[in-house]
Amino acid sequence: MENNEWVLQQLETLTNNSSEYQQRAFYRGLAQLVQEQQKRIEQLQAELDGSLWSPVKW
Repeated sequence: MENNEWVLQQLETLTNNSSEYQQRAFYRGLAQLVQEQQKRIEQLQAELDGSLWSPVKW
């Protein structure tokens, strides 16, 4: 999660320093992708944790 925060900060810096629309749009899209990946990782970790504690799935 710390790595994602660093990546998002770097992408924000790149977006703010970019003068071309295409570059800004690319960096913003990339930031959205990083956030979505983090959300999915958290969901899968929660699903795995739930499965490990469920006696039904043992």
